[in-house]
Amino acid sequence: MKTILTCSEMKESDRHTIEEIGVPSSVLMERAALACAGKAVEKWDGRSTVLAVCGSGNNGGDGIAAARILFLKNIPSRILFAGDPDHMTDETKRQMMIAQKTGVPVTYFRENEQEAELLLSKDPMILDALFGIGLSRPVEGVYKVLIERMNQSRGIKIAVDIPSGVNGDTGNIMGCAFHADCTVTFAFLKRGLCVYPGKAFAGETFVADIGIVRNDPEKNAENTSVRMTEISDLHILKKRDPGGNKGSFGKVLVIAGSSEICGAAYFAAAAALRCGAGMVMIHTAPENRGPLQVLLPEALISCSDSEEERRRIYEWCDVVAAGPGIGTGNIAKENILWFMKKCHEDDKPLVLDADALNLLSMNPHWKAWLGENTVLTPHLAEMSRLCGATVGELKEDLLSAAFSYSRENHCILILKDAATVIAYPDGTGFINGTGNDGMATAGSGDVLTGIVAAFLLKDGAYAQDAVCFHGICGDIAAEKLGRASVTAGTVIESVPAAFLRIFKEGES
Repeated sequence: MKTILTCSEMKESDRHTIEEIGVPSSVLMERAALACAGKAVEKWDGRSTVLAVCGSGNNGGDGIAAARILFLKNIPSRILFAGDPDHMTDETKRQMMIAQKTGVPVTYFRENEQEAELLLSKDPMILDALFGIGLSRPVEGVYKVLIERMNQSRGIKIAVDIPSGVNGDTGNIMGCAFHADCTVTFAFLKRGLCVYPGKAFAGETFVADIGIVRNDPEKNAENTSVRMTEISDLHILKKRDPGGNKGSFGKVLVIAGSSEICGAAYFAAAAALRCGAGMVMIHTAPENRGPLQVLLPEALISCSDSEEERRRIYEWCDVVAAGPGIGTGNIAKENILWFMKKCHEDDKPLVLDADALNLLSMNPHWKAWLGENTVLTPHLAEMSRLCGATVGELKEDLLSAAFSYSRENHCILILKDAATVIAYPDGTGFINGTGNDGMATAGSGDVLTGIVAAFLLKDGAYAQDAVCFHGICGDIAAEKLGRASVTAGTVIESVPAAFLRIFKEGES
């Protein structure tokens, strides 16, 4: 599980390592440059010139040092210095002096734009060291023109620490940004590299250990702690008990579907069964009984909305998953409120998705019945309705929006997007590192609802594990079919292969 820092946390860790631990900043810069140079050697085509485009800050110093290392390896390399020479940091000045003494060619962009254009026209491999995580205002003027010209190069593009122009905290583009094939980031992931659009501009991201020690890992201004979940994190899941039975493996109640919608109930229930629930019951409209008995004969079916039936099925289950395809009519409203209250009273795990979230947004006083055992799974449009912000406003800072809602309402929030964010009320958060754009398809969210419900039955499993597993299933489906052909059904079909990928065959 990889730690993800804000820009301020990264700067503080850098300061702590240099000033309190005593590691010289020049040592850290040299190690950063070695990491970037190593990646450049790996990607170099054997012909192109490596052009390090550098600014006057320490990020530029990293790029200058990397160019010098490559030059001394007899890889044709040169520096395009685009910053203000009078504003170089001390470390960058030192690196420029060393580079010049070792003979690395240097072109000063401000003095010779024509030569810079000639260099870029030859499609060099580009090391982007123009701006680092300290960028605080939109990229404009000559810098914007330069970045746009860098993006036109057909050579391999490598970003040093973060693509210039990407906000290190939110992933938003600050005017314009370098579009890298890969990014070598130092010590820890930054939030802006893990959410879109920053993640897309970063390309493949590599974390290089350069000796920076994190300071006060449990404390920061926002009292948050963010990590990335990956397939390796799921190996902690406990394997099934060989002496168990369908009752001991847990019972999921899926409240889904309406007289006009059957598929949502099927996807959520089928996903829960495939993911290890011992038994699944679907509470749905009477019209769905026949189709569901054919599509999913393993599931139990309940179609009565009487108080007696609600109590019976509630007492039967261990986890409730509610909302997919139920609509927002009176019966759906009565059912959701009833189960929210009961789950809140008994601390029973409850997953709310789709129309359950729409009903919650229409009845904000229901928030009183949310709790730390409640998992909400909104996509951005549903989140917009829940919190009263526009989708555009949410995208300005997905993590902050998720943390804020989770804290204020004391619930677990899974904010679904291309990079899904999972937030807990104590400030613990996760960004999912699995999945692909093929999963942006009808029914995929219903499948996630069923997976979350099933995972809540497992000892040691959490909401972020379910999201990660859902992504792995989608990745396997995409590997088999191509991203464009992934459907909710193929994600469910990939569940067995996903478990086998996590555990050794026969041990899942």
